[in-house]
Amino acid sequence: LSIFVRDALAAGKSRAEITAALTHAGWRSAEVQDALNGWDEMPFSPPIPRPVATVSARDFFTYALTFCVLILGAFNLVVVLQALVDAAHDVVCVYTQPPRPGGRRGRELTPSPVQSRAEDLGIEVRHPTSLKSAEEQAHFAELDADVAVVAAYGLILPQAVLDAPEHGCLNVHASILPKWRGAAPIHRAIMAGDPVTGVTIMQMEAGLDTGPMLAFARTPVEDKTTGELTEELAEIGAQLMVGTLIDLAALHPLEQDDDKATYAAKIDKSEARIHWSRPAEEVVRQIHGLSPFPGAWFELDGDRVKVLRAEKVDGEGSPGEVLDAQLTIACGEGALRPLELQRAGKPKMDLETFLRGNKVAAGTIFD
Repeated sequence: LSIFVRDALAAGKSRAEITAALTHAGWRSAEVQDALNGWDEMPFSPPIPRPVATVSARDFFTYALTFCVLILGAFNLVVVLQALVDAAHDVVCVYTQPPRPGGRRGRELTPSPVQSRAEDLGIEVRHPTSLKSAEEQAHFAELDADVAVVAAYGLILPQAVLDAPEHGCLNVHASILPKWRGAAPIHRAIMAGDPVTGVTIMQMEAGLDTGPMLAFARTPVEDKTTGELTEELAEIGAQLMVGTLIDLAALHPLEQDDDKATYAAKIDKSEARIHWSRPAEEVVRQIHGLSPFPGAWFELDGDRVKVLRAEKVDGEGSPGEVLDAQLTIACGEGALRPLELQRAGKPKMDLETFLRGNKVAAGTIFD
């Protein structure tokens, strides 16, 4: 940051211009002011010449790079797209999955959120079913992008696509690699009880999330659900990608240690049923890891009830036994109390609201 501020000052930019531009790109105002104050009393040399591929403070206000963004999925990638646009990058195209049936009747074709945002911004959107054909690869190469930013796209990228941009394809992956390579890193981190997770910016190659790492950032998991952690990591990943592009020419890729790799398998719906014989701590992690989708569930009067948030509490009893009027449920070890629930076809509700409409007597045993 200090070097960027120095270069901007040397280029004649005012403190106000520098502060506005850098805070818009994700830096905290206090950090920018500290950097500015550090150069107030110090002489500085002319800006250091940099390769065209690097975005320095001198051209921070007039970016030369263009970016082709390929984004889709559970990761909140609208945030990534918006961050690139806000940082003044020329996003030449967005690749995403085709619109899916949706709406109230399930028949209307509904575009993905990132497609809707791209169209609002006037950015071209493409959604091929495959990138394997020579024709699709040629269309991709014709965009003449400097770099492609990829996150949970959902299609395999052939080598010709990976090689097309001058600086290759950079992936925003929602874990600290090499841990949790694969389709469901956020779910698996929560369900495994990881205390910390994060985001890695990786140079893509043919293997599954095996490429060299350019940058990463960590955040505590605490008692967050997958939905909450997804939103948080999207914000972190968006700003991390913006910073990575700024420093791209100066970064030194770090190879992953394959011996330490773990795989985040796609979530199977069979994993969603709650088994009360497990320790309460594990069940709470299952609930948070599968919230909001697919949702961990149990049966009440023949209907499925999803538990979207829960807390571990003191209590003992037979696994699945309701211990009190507050729906404390005994597990194999300890007990838990649901905090947010959802019956089939109903909106989610807090425990108090749920109990007003669903009387569950102490001594009831759930399977």
